[in-house]
Amino acid sequence: MPFLTTRSAGTFLPGTTHDVQSLRFPRLHSVSRRSLQVCSLRLHLMAASTKSPIRLFSTDLDGTLLGNPESTQRFIASWNTQTEGERPLLVFNSGRLVDDMQQLVAHGELPEPDWYIGGVGTQIFDNREKKILVAWDQELNRDWDRDRVHALINAEPDTSIQPVHYQTPHKSSWFIRDATPNRLTEIKSLVTAAGVKASMVYSSARDLDLLPAAATKGGALLWLCQRLDIQPSDAIVAGDTGNDSTMFQVPGVKAIAVQNAHPELLEATIGHPQLFHARQIMADGVVEGLCHFGVACMPPTANESAIPRAKMTTDFKMLFTGTKLGGLNEEMAAFVHTAYERAIDALKRNITPLGFSACSLEDNTVTGTDVNYRSVWGRDGAIIVINSLYLDDPDIQTCSRRTLETLLGAISPTGQIPANVRIADGVPDYSGVGNICAIDSGLWLVIAVYNFVDHTGDMNFLDTHAAVLQRAMDWLAAHDSNNDGLLEIPEAGDWTDLFGRSYNVLYDEVLWYRTNVCYARLLEFRGDHERAADYMRWCQHIRSKILGMFWPTTRSNEQGGPNRGFADRQFNMGDTQYLLAEITPFAFNWRCDVFGNVLAFLTNLLDINLAREAFRFMWGVGVNEPYPVSNLYPVVQAGDPDWRAYYTVNLLNLPHHYHNGGIWPFVGGMWVRFIHRLGLHEVACRELYRLAQVNRLGRDHEWEFNEWVHGQTGRPMGKAYQAWSAACFIRACQEIEAEPSGLAD
Repeated sequence: MPFLTTRSAGTFLPGTTHDVQSLRFPRLHSVSRRSLQVCSLRLHLMAASTKSPIRLFSTDLDGTLLGNPESTQRFIASWNTQTEGERPLLVFNSGRLVDDMQQLVAHGELPEPDWYIGGVGTQIFDNREKKILVAWDQELNRDWDRDRVHALINAEPDTSIQPVHYQTPHKSSWFIRDATPNRLTEIKSLVTAAGVKASMVYSSARDLDLLPAAATKGGALLWLCQRLDIQPSDAIVAGDTGNDSTMFQVPGVKAIAVQNAHPELLEATIGHPQLFHARQIMADGVVEGLCHFGVACMPPTANESAIPRAKMTTDFKMLFTGTKLGGLNEEMAAFVHTAYERAIDALKRNITPLGFSACSLEDNTVTGTDVNYRSVWGRDGAIIVINSLYLDDPDIQTCSRRTLETLLGAISPTGQIPANVRIADGVPDYSGVGNICAIDSGLWLVIAVYNFVDHTGDMNFLDTHAAVLQRAMDWLAAHDSNNDGLLEIPEAGDWTDLFGRSYNVLYDEVLWYRTNVCYARLLEFRGDHERAADYMRWCQHIRSKILGMFWPTTRSNEQGGPNRGFADRQFNMGDTQYLLAEITPFAFNWRCDVFGNVLAFLTNLLDINLAREAFRFMWGVGVNEPYPVSNLYPVVQAGDPDWRAYYTVNLLNLPHHYHNGGIWPFVGGMWVRFIHRLGLHEVACRELYRLAQVNRLGRDHEWEFNEWVHGQTGRPMGKAYQAWSAACFIRACQEIEAEPSGLAD
């Protein structure tokens, strides 16, 4: 019995139901982005004789082609490799108005398209003839009364009008927070009862557009295809949010969902027979998808498309004053390549019959509670599996499977994934220090299973463990005791197992959001579309709840604030520039959980604009000094209200120690990926080099990939040959294309 069946939070965009067999084929296993695209192109060119040519490509802009300026440049370069007569027609299909899109093209931020569809399908502009299609305007005017719609919506107490530059004669645009399906149905019924035939588009848990009945992005695209005598089956669409869903629902169309797609789009496209789920975000995901469909491949490398300091926006140019940038020179690249090879060696030291150990059993002496290191850990093991999937090494692949099987096989009768399973005797431990349960073991494991199945295409593995995964989800959901969408975490009940965070903890809530997305996708893989959609709707509620509570702001929606809910309650507390570390019914912890904020972007909870703001803060206060990266800023000092007496146990959580501002190389690997995804490749390269330097440090030997180092001295303090330190470094190298070429292909 799915536990979400009575929930209806977030948006509702009806999807279609199709055979899931198209989702069951294994994905490509290559390491680098370039090799993945080459392989994909070869596969599809082999089948070219049996496929109709692609004649039109319609793509959203913000969050799809736009966001990461470097990946946009890679799309432009890839698109321009096609000759004028061979490439498909290019259609920009955006909520932006046509003149806004034209400005982007004029400034060189986008290539010249053939057509513009603007204002969520209310404008069609022929860029070759340089004219608006009057026939489309005439089509939209049928039974449309914008003034009547405006008056109706304006009278609703939970709506506020969007700025004037978002309004057109055929588009009435509003803000309404976290509208439920029932609320959206009420609004649609209100308009219909007034005799106005309208389409309604709701996206980002905030933006409501009322349009003529024929409009929407998909309606305009279908009309344009008919005018151009192009079959929808000869077209590809790409997008990331709910207002793109109507494009995806055009019958027969091929589609690309970029990796940062919102749950509202994922819900609307469940079971789509020709949908490609990209593994990369924004424009890189678009190129990946076009390559999948045999259209455009071989973009420049990340290094070739890097934006140098001189061409950065002014705010980021100043942020890096005094920072040496540029790609890796020959000496630095050789050092990183050595680090990559050493990381593989460190990872292999942790292979055991039950899965990956937390640290090398051969190279660490353990006493007392340290014996826990001689275990397969839930969170550690899952993170290792996720970050080592792209290594083409049979021993590592086999160990990844064993890690997941060991943890899934040790689930408790109620559905708890153990904190760890001892390697010596296979006995599971369901609690950590202080006999406190480890909430995040189950969170990370569900995410790891999704990544494993998505990468390998092993549906037998998923089918075998489906019942166990549902039990794990039910156990996790039980920790949302007040049914508000967020988990209540016991003190020291996650990876910071000797650190006093509790109730709504950012790190855990971010993982809970991603866990629900991943579990919904697993249900989709198995053909359970109704329950997959149910989980996706709940994901939308969780995301909105996190942004509303953890990013306090006094800014209005028009000024870009993510949500006013928190500010309505604590208006005098001001604004922040990052997601808060912890919220309880009695207090707000204004510290910056660096790991939690990094994860929020890597899991697509934060959009790129908020992620850039958070990065500016974290870089500005120096969380990457002396090495990347401290897990918390600022540290908790004795006498602070957040101080706990047990922080002095073994002197483990003194200021700048361990979870109290220690430097964690495994988080550093995610930090590098975070920066690269912002479109700051040269900065990411330099941080990768510094991460290689910290991984070389050791207490007894060089290249220990130590567990953690002191936040001030930069000296290694933890266990040697930590598996997640090695795995996260490997994944960072792969994502920014800095791994040795001989190991990449």
